[in-house]
Amino acid sequence: MTMSISTEKRPRDFHDFSHRVLHHATRGVPGIDFLREITKMLLDFSGCDAVEVSVRREDKCYHCEAICDCTDPVVVEITRRDHKTQDPLLDHFKDSSRLQNLRRAVVEGQVDPSAPFFTKHGSFWVGNMQSTVAGTMGVDAAHKVSETNLDYASLAIIPLVSADETIGLVHLKSKKEDYLKADEIELYETVAHTLGLALVSQLAHFALRERVKELTCLYKLAQLADRPNITLDEILQGIVELLPLAWQYPEIAGTRIILDGRSYATGNFKEDVQKQSAAIVVSGERRGCIEVVYLEEKPELDEGPFLKEERSLIDAVARQISLIMQRRKADEERLRLQDQLRHADRLATIGQLAAGVAHELNEPLGNILGFAQLAKKCQGLPQPAKGDIQKIETASLHAREVIRKLMLFARQMPPQKTKVNLNNVVKEGLYFLESRCAKDGIELVRVLSPSLPEITADPAQLNQVLVNLVVNAAQAMPTGGRLTVRTSGSGDHVSLVVEDTGIGMSKETIEQIFIPFFTTKDVGQGTGLGLPVVHGIVTSHGGSIQVESEVGRGSRFEVRLPLAGAQK
Repeated sequence: MTMSISTEKRPRDFHDFSHRVLHHATRGVPGIDFLREITKMLLDFSGCDAVEVSVRREDKCYHCEAICDCTDPVVVEITRRDHKTQDPLLDHFKDSSRLQNLRRAVVEGQVDPSAPFFTKHGSFWVGNMQSTVAGTMGVDAAHKVSETNLDYASLAIIPLVSADETIGLVHLKSKKEDYLKADEIELYETVAHTLGLALVSQLAHFALRERVKELTCLYKLAQLADRPNITLDEILQGIVELLPLAWQYPEIAGTRIILDGRSYATGNFKEDVQKQSAAIVVSGERRGCIEVVYLEEKPELDEGPFLKEERSLIDAVARQISLIMQRRKADEERLRLQDQLRHADRLATIGQLAAGVAHELNEPLGNILGFAQLAKKCQGLPQPAKGDIQKIETASLHAREVIRKLMLFARQMPPQKTKVNLNNVVKEGLYFLESRCAKDGIELVRVLSPSLPEITADPAQLNQVLVNLVVNAAQAMPTGGRLTVRTSGSGDHVSLVVEDTGIGMSKETIEQIFIPFFTTKDVGQGTGLGLPVVHGIVTSHGGSIQVESEVGRGSRFEVRLPLAGAQK
């Protein structure tokens, strides 16, 4: 777009212009946008060929230049502090040293108001730049100054003052000689004073508004994370929706969070645009990042188009996500431990109950079995009666076996420990199971460690562990498969692994397999005591048992037993 200013000098309402400057300061736009608007307003109001407005803020200078009859009427640049000059307000200008010294005098207020071309408020202005500089600095200096100032004939350098401190400069430039008059310069100084106050007020209001947005974002993030029954996915998606509102240009901001390979983004997020990012680090490990982008190009600020306050905010949000992840992990661990404690308590209670029931049933079952065996020896019993007595005896023996297993589970039958080589237990146990596996179409694979150390254990009970695990694995492969039995030694323990390619188990089933009388088998095919007995034997030997399973892909049981002398 090309701006065109009339060549006719028109009357100016400085009061109205000052009022419009103050009105713009209350609109809450970003500081750099406010500076652009004011520079364009000054260009239009003054009728000059060019206007420059420079404002110092901390260690930077924001510089806007508007030129009429130019396709890009306002150019924004940011200059950072140069250690040679120690003033970013002067670092931007790279023209002649004499003109730079003139600006420095205006900025520092070291001018003589009685000297030509200076006002009592410390402004510099001339109506014929080349002839004036030639008369005061020499022809060569005048030529250099005219080259660096685009041959502008009229020039004014007016300080922007706030609280007795020069915070910026306004340059008015015209190619016409004597375009700027003495009475107008005084009025421009009044406008500059208003503009200085407006800039300070606008920057303070904008900084406050940005701070409120940041705190609001963090507060809403905390509220989001504390909502009951909210998932991590919902928290992260909520955060990406919150973040754009806390940035300078929320209407063109997009956000994305990448965490553990998963992406959560606003609908307008795009790659390859201006971006600010922060790493998400959990327990010293980088797990992902947060990215905030602008969909339109914006001028350079502290970090690309982003403010240093926004850098602090995105880093704070990354830390909050890390804390949320750590808290979630701690909560999950706490729940897991609580489940383990409840499970152990349940097993202990059931064990006590089983021991009591077993003791109470042992005596009547012994009587039933004894009298049945005596009755069988009676002469002259009809054949049907003999068959019925045999059934009583068989049922009593089965019930006694169930009671024996209950006693094992409840640890009421102390193990008879001796030095044992686990490989020998496996070889002896599998000897009786090979034919069953072959009959059911199951390939039995042995992988036994050749140098397995001895352990202190009850060989009969370890044999029962092996048999129960192998039988369970065989029952999980009704159409055949592969059953692998593996032994190994590592550190202070030996391992027995029984792995199948059967139907597998769900997570819910795995959580219940060691509870007595729980079974997935049909009625009459299992008592639900096999795995609880395995668990009881293993724990009574100071060992542990781990289960891995996937539905449709099989199960893996690993029993770990301490070496001789290593029991806890």
